[in-house]
Amino acid sequence: MTGAQAANLPGREADGAAASAVKALQAEGRLPEARERYAELVRRHQRRALRIAFHYMRDAAEADEAVQDAFVKAYSHLASFREELPFEVWFTRILINGCLDRIKARTRRARWFAPMPDGPGGQQDFAERTAGKDPSPEDRLLARERRVMLTRALAKLPERQRSVFMLSHYEGCTSREVSAMTGLNESTVRVHLFRAIRKLRVLLADPGIEGSVEKRRVHP
Repeated sequence: MTGAQAANLPGREADGAAASAVKALQAEGRLPEARERYAELVRRHQRRALRIAFHYMRDAAEADEAVQDAFVKAYSHLASFREELPFEVWFTRILINGCLDRIKARTRRARWFAPMPDGPGGQQDFAERTAGKDPSPEDRLLARERRVMLTRALAKLPERQRSVFMLSHYEGCTSREVSAMTGLNESTVRVHLFRAIRKLRVLLADPGIEGSVEKRRVHP
């Protein structure tokens, strides 16, 4: 399938077709063409991948490194990609595992390093740059305060609850997709999501936020 034909397919089908095409090009030894086609997948998924990585790393530079490493690893292991599994699900699991490995390594050396301050290039700057459209100054201030509240509340959740909530609420993934990304079974995913929402209600004490969270819950 050509790049033009893949572009006319729905998003996930186009990704699967592109990943399969790259896989075939690799097998044929046409590596320059394979890298060129793979760059299309990188462009389509980079922003989403950065958003996911930042939720784990809480640091713009580390999130960027984690994403780049995940794309390289995915390209190197594309031969193991199964066409029946959406590329974004397969890739996201690689990304999440990479982030968790980085967090473990960072924890081991944490006592030697000071946390990265907010400011240009820091956590707040990254959050602002990935926030999307800019409304009025008043709305920006309120949105920023709300993001800070939610970020602080999310940071208090256990790791698995935070991961499941982030993938379900922010990324709109189904329980089945979260299961494939995290390695948890679907019933466990639903339990973690329920517990995360319940704990966030307590932490935020804001019916408006909990209502929006409930609306975003998705199921297979």
